[in-house]
Amino acid sequence: MSEYDVEQVTPYKGLRYKKRTMKVDAEDEARLMGLCGIDPAVFRGCADPSAFISFAIREGDRNGISSNGGVNMVQGLVQSRPLRLDETITVTGEILDVQQSPRGRVTTSETWYHGENGELGITSKRTSLKTDPTQYADPKLRGAGERPAPVVADPSKLRAFGRFTLTPADVVAYGRDTTNPIHTHEDAAKRAGYRAPIIGGGQGVRFLTAALWKEFAPKAVDMDIYFRRPLFWDDSFDIMVEETGGKWTAMCLAKDGKVATEMRINALTA
Repeated sequence: MSEYDVEQVTPYKGLRYKKRTMKVDAEDEARLMGLCGIDPAVFRGCADPSAFISFAIREGDRNGISSNGGVNMVQGLVQSRPLRLDETITVTGEILDVQQSPRGRVTTSETWYHGENGELGITSKRTSLKTDPTQYADPKLRGAGERPAPVVADPSKLRAFGRFTLTPADVVAYGRDTTNPIHTHEDAAKRAGYRAPIIGGGQGVRFLTAALWKEFAPKAVDMDIYFRRPLFWDDSFDIMVEETGGKWTAMCLAKDGKVATEMRINALTA
């Protein structure tokens, strides 16, 4: 029996996660970054904030909120201070809102990660869509709540920082511990309405944070991330950066000239 084999619950506003402690697995982090072509040394012995996207999803699973069939829509990440890879971290969390939409249930949650000194390190705020994993999605259904305004209007006007091509083998290897088979199994992806498995939101954001940390190695950062289009396990995409007055204000992953994942950089302290 794994730590995720718990009684399933229907999320509701105000549901609180059980407090626990954890450490980031440095070896597994290096493995995951390697599958994305990222050098772990970029983060200088500290955790990549994008890892806490997946950690927060798994925290929901530990508390009975199944991620099976779930898709990221909007993600907020705030690093108040870096969390070291060898640090004991205290985790808490709460469901902030639950709404029904034509495509399924939309849940907003927030998970907090405090360091050994009691200071808040990372806040992960996530809004996700949950479809029924036992049914094939109706392609005619549209709508999953209010759609936030675009951050990047035209990716072609941004500076190219790099390009990456996904492979099914690497995406499956990245998702070997996932509790959501839409990232690793074709039939599960098709039931959710996708032509093939899609990468998890956290995997895509790794390319953005790696570029940001390579340039600035920030001590504190506030980011809002929007998942506009899926990235399939065989897609190629460009990593793009928007600069204003010498500062990075936005980033995106662009596929075929269109935004797939985009990030607004609200604040950054190097």
